[in-house]
Amino acid sequence: MRVLCVAELYSPARRRTAIQRSVLSWYERFARDLPWRRTRDPYAVLVSEVMLQQTQVSRVIPAYVTFLERFPTLARLADATLGDVLRAWGGLGYPRRARDLRRCAQLARDGLPRGRAALDALPGIGRYTAGAVCCFSHGQDEAFADTNIARVLGRVVLGAAAEPRTGEALDAELLPSGDSARWHHALMDLGATVCIARAPRCPECPLSTLCLARARGPVTATVARRQAAFATSDRRVRGQILRVLRNEPAGVTLAALSRTVADERVPRLVEMLAAEGLAERAGRRLRLPG
Repeated sequence: MRVLCVAELYSPARRRTAIQRSVLSWYERFARDLPWRRTRDPYAVLVSEVMLQQTQVSRVIPAYVTFLERFPTLARLADATLGDVLRAWGGLGYPRRARDLRRCAQLARDGLPRGRAALDALPGIGRYTAGAVCCFSHGQDEAFADTNIARVLGRVVLGAAAEPRTGEALDAELLPSGDSARWHHALMDLGATVCIARAPRCPECPLSTLCLARARGPVTATVARRQAAFATSDRRVRGQILRVLRNEPAGVTLAALSRTVADERVPRLVEMLAAEGLAERAGRRLRLPG
């Protein structure tokens, strides 16, 4: 391993340039070929970013392609029933994302706003997603950071993985003007394939000679916050309920649903789904919203 030179450690301008060049050169060789990177349509980019929230890329790819085949434009999505949107969303999880995506389409059926603040004001978007859409659709130099970007920049600049808010501040300092899309795609790929949380592959990393974490010694694993086990979570049961409703267009009684799902939480979770607009009652039957 080459020892970091004084200029690289202490000259902000030279260090910034070295980081940018290393990241973008690596991306030229190792970029992942993902379907949402082949478009600059703001709607298609938004769909990908919403789907990628808390969901692995491998699961998103087929769902993304199928969803856009079913709803190729904002107007088509806006005109669809929520039930149809939830059926197209399938087993991707976190169905509130599909509900909010449809709400966005209804509020902006003629086109998404170009500004980050206006996008952030739409249902379920948030600052990160708004910045990503502005960047990947319009080439705007917006700083943002998901967990991968924050991990990479945190380790390189601070010596340890950062939280997304800190990652965004680091991104704002390092972002190469006019090349925001490639920069962010590269950092995402680097965090997903090389600078990973538990076993970073430092010898393969283009930033290994510039990384403060590696200069201090072996890079330690980043431990994710513990979440409730999916097998015993409400989310699993909610998913089972929605799966039954997707397969029963005419609806199903609560008794039949309870027998199928076989969990004592079904009545309570049905009420929650109804309150969120993800299920509705039609007489004695439960169904997806019409």
